[in-house]
Amino acid sequence: MKSGLVTIKDLARELKISPSTVSRALKNHPDISEETKRAVNELATKLNYQPNAVALSLKQSRSNTIGIIIPEIVHYFFSSVISGIEDIAYNAGFNVIICQSNERYDREVANAKTLLANRVDGILVSISKETKEYNHLYNFRDNEVPLVFYDRVVPGFYADQVIVDDLDAAYRATKHLIESGRKKIAHFAGPQNLLIGQQRKEGYLKALKEAGLEVRDEKIIEADNFEKARQAAIKILDNNVGIDGIFAVNDLTAIGAMQTLQKRGIKIPDEIAIVGFSDGRLSGITNPTLTSVDQHGYEMGTVASEMLLKRILSENKNYPFETKVLNANLIVRESSVIKKFQ
Repeated sequence: MKSGLVTIKDLARELKISPSTVSRALKNHPDISEETKRAVNELATKLNYQPNAVALSLKQSRSNTIGIIIPEIVHYFFSSVISGIEDIAYNAGFNVIICQSNERYDREVANAKTLLANRVDGILVSISKETKEYNHLYNFRDNEVPLVFYDRVVPGFYADQVIVDDLDAAYRATKHLIESGRKKIAHFAGPQNLLIGQQRKEGYLKALKEAGLEVRDEKIIEADNFEKARQAAIKILDNNVGIDGIFAVNDLTAIGAMQTLQKRGIKIPDEIAIVGFSDGRLSGITNPTLTSVDQHGYEMGTVASEMLLKRILSENKNYPFETKVLNANLIVRESSVIKKFQ
């Protein structure tokens, strides 16, 4: 037999029957004898026959494949989201194509083109930090490909989405620092072109204003990764800004700040308390352990996947778009609470 993928014609030739008989036998058609079905299935197993997915998708007008665009696979939160998406998709008989934008707009555009070219039935998207233009996402809508946003959404883009209440979660995280006795709290913020960056900053400001605490621009620094947090912490110390707490936009930022402060001899939480956001695996093994907001990434992935599959499989795809808001909760650990605060 020829090398390469085995086809129905190859099986038919080997068994000296027609391709149509092989096809019906593989589908367990009642007109085909049990003996023929057994012979066909045994040979298919022996030769590792796999159905032609492209041909099936053309026949069914569906590829049974969904696409994911993710900013960073290495980020614990996003890897948790992927796990949730895959569990729901595979249980429903769908395959998943995962694309990483690596927080770059050009990569996100290339990802979108690749997924459209592969005829995915739907797509789940969390936009990159650089994304400010959205034509590549509107292309999915123009081609009637269902789209669901998760975590990072596009304001004004009519689509299903699943998010956490970032403003409220940030407010509660900052309020926790205030209730722990902190009065000079800095915010290491995310990019303000992203709605999550805006809302986490707004939650921080809301808590300060509610407590009657002063809002100072030099205490709000855009620092959304480990290296930027390190530089921001050095800047605050070198400029004698004077802080006793930090609310960070994510855990890696919080950890970058924590380690830099500790190298300068700052005791955490005695002198400066720190709260992160996303509650990844690292938050439980830092020294001290990190107080953080749990975004429930796995749950977000399952809900987003269910929303997408519902729209793909629905006969009426024109029902109103949904926004599902998940509850985020604060996990209090050692980085924000001390036994005695002077």
